[in-house]
Amino acid sequence: MKRIAVLTSGGDAPGMNAAVRAVTRTATDRGVEVVGVRRGYAGLIEGDLAPLTARDVSGILEHAGTVLGSARSTQFRTSEGREMAIRVLSDAKIDGLIVIGGNGSQSGALALSRAGVAVNGIASTIDNDLYGSDPTIGVDSALNVALEAIDRLRVTASSHHRMFIVEVMGRDCGYLALAAGIAGGAEVIVTPEHDHSPARVTELIHQSGRAGKQRAIVVVAEGAKNTAQRLYECLLNDPECGFEPRLTILGHVQRGGRPSAFDRLLATRLAAKATDMLLDGQHGQLIGLLQSAATATPLCDVVGKTKPLPPELLRIAKAMKV
Repeated sequence: MKRIAVLTSGGDAPGMNAAVRAVTRTATDRGVEVVGVRRGYAGLIEGDLAPLTARDVSGILEHAGTVLGSARSTQFRTSEGREMAIRVLSDAKIDGLIVIGGNGSQSGALALSRAGVAVNGIASTIDNDLYGSDPTIGVDSALNVALEAIDRLRVTASSHHRMFIVEVMGRDCGYLALAAGIAGGAEVIVTPEHDHSPARVTELIHQSGRAGKQRAIVVVAEGAKNTAQRLYECLLNDPECGFEPRLTILGHVQRGGRPSAFDRLLATRLAAKATDMLLDGQHGQLIGLLQSAATATPLCDVVGKTKPLPPELLRIAKAMKV
């Protein structure tokens, strides 16, 4: 291979820039040119390309988000859109592609692979729901942002005998809520996979009050059926709650934190592995971290699946009385 491209797609995640940097420098070190694709698959269809050199990616390691940008593309989901993207790669004499992103992004990578494009994926999503990687790029940083917020709210909750209902990201997967709830000492955790009714949450809060607790924290994933807003309204109207409830929605602030040391190192390891494999003729793979090793999993074994919450964390959450 003489020239490869790299793109970031889907939701941005802290550490994506570190991955772009590692792809660029790994390929450059092997004498291969790198082209950056702006705005994900939408930019690929439109031919929005720019050369990347080792100097171009200098100083981006510590930045959150993605310097290449990201965008949703309904056009790429069609066969016509994918044919346009493949034509762009061919016209630009690009021999291979690296896709940094989560489930939707890797679905696109698999479609390109099946169409004959040499492509590898890198596991990157703050939801941590992608098969083929124990942690995905960005989840550690997002978790630390959520945890810092919970720690701060706990101080105010203790001072004023309050309960904070904290909504964290996680439309389809409750990993962030589960991990942040355990690490933050929450009394209740509500996720899409393990939802709690308002009545059950109220019961658990009553138990906390009877146990002598002076504050309560409820962590709710945004995708839970019983939303943070609904739980707040129910508890607000409960005269026996014992705590004055408050609602805090963290939202996209969780995406914007500077990548942690773990995410920078993870992104660099996975990107170097994905690039080396691509240049060695091994493609159609997702590169993730499994049992502490950068490991390749066929894209066809990854796409269309949702990684369940770790049973160990579920057991721990129950034992911690959350």
